[in-house]
Amino acid sequence: MSTVVTSEPTAPADPRPARPAYKVTALRVLRSEWAKLWSLRSTWITLGLALLFLVAFGLIAAFQFKSRITSGRPMDRDFASASALSLSLFGTNFAQLALGVLGVLVAAGEYSTGMIRSTLAAVPRRLPVLWSKAAVYGVIALVLGTVGVFATFVADSGILSSTRAAMTLSDAGVVRGLLGAGLYLGLVGVIGVALGALLRSVAGGISVLVASLMLIPGLVSLLPSSWQDHISPYLPSHAGEAMFALHHDTTTLSPTAGLLVFLGWTVLALAGAAVRLVRTDA
Repeated sequence: MSTVVTSEPTAPADPRPARPAYKVTALRVLRSEWAKLWSLRSTWITLGLALLFLVAFGLIAAFQFKSRITSGRPMDRDFASASALSLSLFGTNFAQLALGVLGVLVAAGEYSTGMIRSTLAAVPRRLPVLWSKAAVYGVIALVLGTVGVFATFVADSGILSSTRAAMTLSDAGVVRGLLGAGLYLGLVGVIGVALGALLRSVAGGISVLVASLMLIPGLVSLLPSSWQDHISPYLPSHAGEAMFALHHDTTTLSPTAGLLVFLGWTVLALAGAAVRLVRTDA
């Protein structure tokens, strides 16, 4: 009696090469966000505008102050107690809008184009995406803001050297004020990213950003004085101004307290964005 041995058919070999297994790491997510940020034309334009606002308005304020001094014209209230530091930071309010708006676009722009689905498919844990966006853009805004305010101050110091507003980097509080302004602009950028991720709407994020930094302080000024003294110093814009103001009084926070309050607002915005990112679908 004989047995017949049959061999089972073997599956044809896959001609395609095996795909390497990639591991999602924090460094790779950071590099991805860095590449996406600089691939957008709006990044270059908006950062250029922010730097232009810082330098141009600072120089204009310095020339305006000097022209009033030399011509003997009456000084406006805004310039009466001005210093080289305050004049060089005159463009901060304009630069913060540009940097904050770009921060909103960095996060909310992916939702409007649908690219966020590809991003979250590549990074399923989700939260590293938010942290990377905030870190990358926050550092860029910090560096640009710091370089801008230092360059403007150096230029204004030369313009105002013969006036009562003259100051140098060695004067007390100047370096602290310039570093505080750069840090403030960097944190504004982070808040913009957080608002974009929280609201997932470019228009909504920009509206909330502008209201928080500009409209709400104006509304609070309409309240009774006793209410203003307790509310106004803790608003985001006023706490940020305390970070780089040269002089402080009883109605303003100290630089350290202003930094802590503004950090609190930043953490609150990031926490809201993180909760929504984790709990809701893209």
